[in-house]
Amino acid sequence: MEEVAMTQTTSTLTKKVLIGAGVTAAATVGALYATANLLFSFALDTQARRSMMRRLQDGELEDPQPETPAADMAEQEEAADWFEESKQPISMMSRDGFKLHGWLVDPDCVSPTPHLYAICCHGYSGDPTEMAKYAHRYARMGFTVLVPASRGHELSQGRYIGMGWMERVDLMDWIGVITAADPQARILLHGNSMGGAAVMMAAGEASLPRNVVSAIEDSGFTSVWDQFMFNARSLYHLPRWAARPLVATMSLICRHRAGYGFREASCVRQLHHTTIPMLFIHGGADDFVSPASLERNFDACASIDRQKMMIPGAGHTMAASTDPERYWRRVSNFVTRTFGL
Repeated sequence: MEEVAMTQTTSTLTKKVLIGAGVTAAATVGALYATANLLFSFALDTQARRSMMRRLQDGELEDPQPETPAADMAEQEEAADWFEESKQPISMMSRDGFKLHGWLVDPDCVSPTPHLYAICCHGYSGDPTEMAKYAHRYARMGFTVLVPASRGHELSQGRYIGMGWMERVDLMDWIGVITAADPQARILLHGNSMGGAAVMMAAGEASLPRNVVSAIEDSGFTSVWDQFMFNARSLYHLPRWAARPLVATMSLICRHRAGYGFREASCVRQLHHTTIPMLFIHGGADDFVSPASLERNFDACASIDRQKMMIPGAGHTMAASTDPERYWRRVSNFVTRTFGL
């Protein structure tokens, strides 16, 4: 009898422990999903009520101040005025039915070489205006410059931000817009941050037209997975064991809603298939995208013509503003050489 009673008692305790564990596990999973969903909505859903994009538009958030002082402030102001006066609207429909907007500017020199085009891609939560000084530099070199607004940014439609992955397809289509109008076009790609990721990802596409001559990426990350893992640890100070399931859950939510997962959206993987000349640039003091991304992306690049440049002390996308002379000397030499100017 005592054995039967003991067995019943043990069975009851076991059931209670299992039920308690199940409730705890369910609560943990629920909390994980809720947190991941909140972060996904904040970071990638431009129409979410409390998203970063919505809060920036409503003035609830301010753009972060540069991590390092700009040594090219006068150039930035001149370029911004030039861009505002010179830009012409252009648009196209994305493959998934969104109207994407961009700005086109003519060469800003006396005798431009025909058929030269540059596409300048802005970063996460930014807009084409932030690429004004880059556009101005290329226009003065004789390029017609296209500065598209990424989906969900400025005047472009689209709900979800692709962190470069969906934008790479849009970039391919912008290239198609140029080549349809000018089959002899010779195109330079330049992207900063998320725009840099889009450039690297597009550069690895098997269908990249031969019209694309070379590409420059500045402050791009290695993959969307790596970037969110880095931010989870650097911005929210989460240990790796806590960050991993959170980012994994965000990735599942993203795949369900936006159609892509964080691991597949990889610059490193795409760069394994890149054959065009590439210039990789990063700031040594970047605390938003790890400076280690420079070496990983450079090492992954399959092109036999690849170069890299680290600007010490430069924050995120601040390389050109930290050491403009060195930055533009390197960029100009790269562009001049690869285009035979």
